[in-house]
Amino acid sequence: MKRIKIIETRGQGELTEHRQRIAFHEAGHAAGICLNNKARQLPPVFFKIIFKGMGGVTETESMAYKVAHDECMAHVEGGRLIESLPSSIDNLVCELTEHDNSMKQLAEDYMVAFDADIINLLIGPLAEAKRVAEMDDELFNQKLVNLKALENYGGDSDLALVNEYLQSFSTDKRQQAEKLNELFNVAFDFINNDENWAAITKLAGYILGGDQNTIYCEEIASTLEQSVDGIPSNGAVAGGCHG
Repeated sequence: MKRIKIIETRGQGELTEHRQRIAFHEAGHAAGICLNNKARQLPPVFFKIIFKGMGGVTETESMAYKVAHDECMAHVEGGRLIESLPSSIDNLVCELTEHDNSMKQLAEDYMVAFDADIINLLIGPLAEAKRVAEMDDELFNQKLVNLKALENYGGDSDLALVNEYLQSFSTDKRQQAEKLNELFNVAFDFINNDENWAAITKLAGYILGGDQNTIYCEEIASTLEQSVDGIPSNGAVAGGCHG
């Protein structure tokens, strides 16, 4: 009863903060899918953001989000280039290239897509973490926001999916850790890019300003294209999507 009373007395300021965290988290994932994939010359992929309208998120629901990132509040559906992971990446690559050297490029492209999916999963909680740092007027760097810290920014489900990718990548824990650190650095650099952050911020504002239950990738891509004139200096322009 005491905990319920505490939840009920939370102020409007904290409710607004949690709405912003949700918006930036999902905007981060979406911007990664569009911008990061485009920069890597990967094909467009269909996705959508599903959430309860931001205006309808109650104080109790926001506190539930703070305790645990509840996917019924907001999540990206689709957006992954690799929907079904093989039991072993090494075995898959061997099968692709064993009898046909022309399949080597296909194997290399697969690994680019594999890395991109992990990066895009990490970008979501990193975007939320950067927004929190901005709101608190604090520094945002890897000493303060590391992989473990992502659990504090709605990253539990994202990290669980990342772990599935890593188990497919290798059974060697050291190799898994090296791959994860490598891709975490890439995701961090993506967030710290001024043009990418401007795009994420614009998309988060669009999410906060609406009351839709679903935002589709075409709408997301259009919003991203409007940020920084749609031509980020790193060459990563928003990509479209298809079913």
